Amino acid sequence: MTDPVVGLVLEGRYRLEERVARGGMSTVYAATDLRLHRTVAVKVMAEHLAHDATFVDRFIREARAAAMLSHPNVVGVSDQGSDQGLVFLVMELVRGRTLRDLLQARGRLTVGEAFAVLEPVLAGLTAAHRAGIVHRDVKPENVLIGLDGTVKVADFGLARALTGTGQTSHTGGVLIGTVAYLSPEQLERGRADARSDVYAAGLVLFEMLTGHPPYGGDTPLAVAYQHVHHDVPEPSSEVPGVPWQVDELVKRTTRRDPAVRPLDAGAFLADLEDVRTDLGLARVPVPTGRSSAGPGTIRPTNRPSRRHPSEPGRDGREPGRDSEPGTEVLGAGRSSRGGRTSMLPGMGAGPTTDVGGRRPAPATRPGLSPHVRKRRMRLAVAVVLLLAVTIGAVGWWMGSGRWTQVPTVVGSDRAAAVDLLQGADLDPVFAEDEFSETVPEGVVISADPEGGEAIRNSDVELVVSKGPERFVVPTDLVGVPIETVRDQLGETPIALTEQPDYSDDVPAGSVTRFEPEAGTQLTRNQPVTVFVSQGRAPVDVPNVIGQSADAAQENLESLGFTVTRTEGRSADVSTGAVMAVDPGPGTEAPYGSTITIQVSLGVPQVTVPDVGGERAADAVAALEAAGLRVTTSTFITGDRVYRQSPAPGTVVDQGSEVSLLLSFG
Repeated sequence: MTDPVVGLVLEGRYRLEERVARGGMSTVYAATDLRLHRTVAVKVMAEHLAHDATFVDRFIREARAAAMLSHPNVVGVSDQGSDQGLVFLVMELVRGRTLRDLLQARGRLTVGEAFAVLEPVLAGLTAAHRAGIVHRDVKPENVLIGLDGTVKVADFGLARALTGTGQTSHTGGVLIGTVAYLSPEQLERGRADARSDVYAAGLVLFEMLTGHPPYGGDTPLAVAYQHVHHDVPEPSSEVPGVPWQVDELVKRTTRRDPAVRPLDAGAFLADLEDVRTDLGLARVPVPTGRSSAGPGTIRPTNRPSRRHPSEPGRDGREPGRDSEPGTEVLGAGRSSRGGRTSMLPGMGAGPTTDVGGRRPAPATRPGLSPHVRKRRMRLAVAVVLLLAVTIGAVGWWMGSGRWTQVPTVVGSDRAAAVDLLQGADLDPVFAEDEFSETVPEGVVISADPEGGEAIRNSDVELVVSKGPERFVVPTDLVGVPIETVRDQLGETPIALTEQPDYSDDVPAGSVTRFEPEAGTQLTRNQPVTVFVSQGRAPVDVPNVIGQSADAAQENLESLGFTVTRTEGRSADVSTGAVMAVDPGPGTEAPYGSTITIQVSLGVPQVTVPDVGGERAADAVAALEAAGLRVTTSTFITGDRVYRQSPAPGTVVDQGSEVSLLLSFG
């Protein structure tokens, strides 16, 4: 029969080409991405679930969880949407088989083959755990093996982000998962963390080595009881030749107390590598063909042979047939079928199906012994009671039971808010923390929804305070060039201004100090002044006039100046003393600049003018005007200069005496 969905184009981009797998909750199609011209897998939620907010939430959660991860061993999810009444995910198409398919075909794997498969599985889970995501449904059905031997972890539909307690919560009184791989803490308390994935991965290792899970039973509750009350047996107890180091590895990873298991998948992977090294175990390709485990090892003979249902149709793989998914739902009043239970009507057994998947026999039959009739009567009564409880539970869930009251968590600290929400069967999801000037650090600022009713297991987004927003200028920026400081503080939301400063210690162009000082707690956009060194401060030139040249030079050099000398003459300054300074005394000069001092060579000198033949009065006036003193004497009689001494043109000190001899003309 032709699938009516094939040929549809979702959101104008993804054309569904063919159905590759179908399960109870979704169908996977190979599709063409018309925008990027590539083949992808499109996982479409079953129509009868598309109107149920709980399952749509799980579907969207799968997209978010996988989209947070970018790892070669995790099936990549690239898009999610809703179109034409279809809720869908877009992911990479992995052509190959599941680990479940491989184990059904091969029976069991060698130690080397099991390690080759488990190592990439743990690598993918390590990426999830480091991103704060717990898978919660690790099993062979969710391990995809590509045709090229690539191993990928699939189906994050049950994944949860770690809350403040480091755990994920249960789902409103209903525990979803595959009972064969659920950890004791999930079964007992409905809580899971990375160590729960470690437990499931340890069981997968056991199954790869032995060909079957460690626990079997006619009902999920029987299997769950063994998880809680029994230790996982050693693989070598069923497959002789498995090294004791591998037995110990299985034992460490499947301990019932999560506190003594490896902390997360990364720790498990490190232990696995240590065992490989201890055994000197060579690396082998991921198995995709015939078994190398040897004849007679398809199924161990000391354990009942029981088919383990697979879960095709997950995350774009290409199985050989359609079948129902393998995720199980455990809870009070749920109907079971073949060791599985169903969460919604239509997914489980019909009203006349017993726990073994068979139609119950009539209460009495001719020829049966009373013992047989009594046993069958009890069985019929049990089935009727189970159906009654199931119908009542489903009715309660679809009515008021699926709703819960959102508690008030605003003003509570992170841990208290988580406890309140989980106690109300809600999942706390933390948005990015925000700064607050009024709400202390670690206290919830807001919740969405903040109150009222909400569907059980739905998310409540919390915003937690980081406390007051503060910025600090690093103290090691003092003494750093201003260009570097601008680059480093340029992205900081503070108002930075620059001021010049003088410093005897910090070179010019570098920061001398901050105001407020570096290391102070600053608020957003708070003004901060950075002082930039201009070098040493200018220095006042002292008055050294009249000091000896050597003394003046020493005084000036002690202030950082460089001194040069010139010479001059002064009637007022004695020979060898400073008669002038440039720049002048009392002015500011840059530190290290040059100061010129003029040193006196004595009084000024003049040239004796020629006054011969002049009248005595005129000659005296000319000589005195030149700064010379005059004495006169007369030869016989007369008033004209007959002779002068020193002779005209002679250079003499200012104030020297010139003698004139007068005679008649």
